[in-house]
This record gives sequence, structure tokens and C-alpha cells, in this order.
Amino acid sequence: MKFEIEFTGHENIRSNHQMTLEITKESHLTPRGDCIIGVNAKSSCADLPDELKNKLKNPDSKVNFSIKVGDEEFVMEGKGHPDLILSHAEDIVIRKSDFICPRTLAIKCDKASDLLPRSMVTLLQDPKTIGTFTIVIE
Repeated sequence: MKFEIEFTGHENIRSNHQMTLEITKESHLTPRGDCIIGVNAKSSCADLPDELKNKLKNPDSKVNFSIKVGDEEFVMEGKGHPDLILSHAEDIVIRKSDFICPRTLAIKCDKASDLLPRSMVTLLQDPKTIGTFTIVIE
């Protein structure tokens, strides 16, 4: 199953958090939001289709993520969990840890926002930049 979420850049994108990566439907961003890689996202956890949420709640699900901006692509891998809540109306967060809250989409991910290529971060610091966050569950 595959689900794509479009988002835009913002001048305050830093992408230097070592444990999480986030996209948000919010349009504003302060420099403190150092895990956020995109704003104006078309979907949040709450907006995901039920079929996708059910697959994310399967602990055996292998979840792959990709972020595409221009010609660049960043790929990550994470895990689902039966305790995922997936109800946050604004945000999607993927985590290296096993912490779960309404914003958490996946846990035990192999990367976080600090590993996003700096060339991609530069592109994302332009509010006109459009990116795509893709979720694929095998």
C-alpha cells in the first residue's frame, strides 16, 4: 500500500533533530521546530485512510518512507506498532525511539531529520518548494 502527502518548504526549516522527522499541516514554523521538514501538508495522522492505519498498527509491518524534493530523494525505514493512535489533526512524526503519541506515524526508524541531505534542506527553506512524503507498507 502506498500513500503520498504533498507539503511545502518554509524559511525556518532546519532539519537537524537526531530522533524525529515531522511534516505538519500548519503554515507557520519557528526555528525551534528543528525536526520539521515541511509545512502545509495535505494530510495529518488523522487524515490517513483506515486501511493504512490498520497496516501501521501491525507490528510485523515494514514501513518505508521517502521524501522527494526536486530531483533528490531521501529514504527511511520504520516499524508499525499496535498501540499507534494516529489521531493528530495537524502533524505526522516518525521516530527513531519507540515513543508513541497521537502524532506518531512510525517508531524505530533508521533515520531522522538530521540526516536529510543539506542540499535538500536548502531547497526546503524556500516556501515555493513542493515536496512529497510517501508512505509504503509491505
